Amino acid sequence: MRWERGERSENLEDRRAEGGGRPRLRFPRSGSGARIPIPAGRGGRLSLTSILVMLALAWFLGLDPMSLLGGLGGGGLSPDLGARVDPDASFGGAPPRSTPQEEEQVDFVSFVLDDLQSTWGELLPGYRDAKLVLFRDATQSGCGVGQSEMGPFYCPADEKVYVDLAFYDELRQRFGAPGDFAQAYVLAHEVGHHIQRLTGLEQKVRAAQQRSPDLANELSVRMELQADCLAGVWGRHADRRGVLEPGDIDEGLRAAAAIGDDRIQKMSGRGVHPESWTHGSSAQRQEWLHRGLETGDPDRCDTFGS
Repeated sequence: MRWERGERSENLEDRRAEGGGRPRLRFPRSGSGARIPIPAGRGGRLSLTSILVMLALAWFLGLDPMSLLGGLGGGGLSPDLGARVDPDASFGGAPPRSTPQEEEQVDFVSFVLDDLQSTWGELLPGYRDAKLVLFRDATQSGCGVGQSEMGPFYCPADEKVYVDLAFYDELRQRFGAPGDFAQAYVLAHEVGHHIQRLTGLEQKVRAAQQRSPDLANELSVRMELQADCLAGVWGRHADRRGVLEPGDIDEGLRAAAAIGDDRIQKMSGRGVHPESWTHGSSAQRQEWLHRGLETGDPDRCDTFGS
């Protein structure tokens, strides 16, 4: 991508200095208010024991395990998830020092954020900016505690996108999706959820999920695929302005395939179970991102009517 460093976005909220530790989470439990610590593995990542504990916790509370483990590629936390930072806990620990490479990445996401919101300001009457929160390990959001293991997410309650920049290393190294446009696509997807919030679609989907729990996953998939398409809409307009370079679109499509539910399930060794998908398959995510890139038209992103 062709981009230039400039002043960082006024919509960028940098909480990286607060990271380095892990808060203890509080989940409601049959009115008991019991505190349930979530242990971390080495390097601040969840250990196998931690994952098993979280899966057991999800089963006990009747939650979707992915709501605790997170769905890579974003989609956000449900505003009523109920996880809160224990008020007695501390994020503690000295944050890792930033590097010139990381600061360049901050400048990049700041550029992408402003470009995204400038584009949507032209396309969507009455658009209001979202905030981008950069954090390390864990942070409090209007939707509960956000942790890096969840991947980037959008919180409709406070209209903020949350990103731990370490996700981009994982996207490149673990999922085999390098490139600056791959990173931009992830951010554009989360801003797509902001568009859904502003247009009222997010609220309608949440209400429909509560009325029909058996359709909750299907509705989630449709909402996520629409966010992919909206990310593509921005990509098309960025391309028209000369922001994209040869190979960028392939990077984005490769990233969309890398974080499809079927691929993630295969990587986890759990087998492929479409009924449990929340974001869509690799093929579906590529298809809708490509549609947005091809048309540049938000009206062509109707995943609910297709």
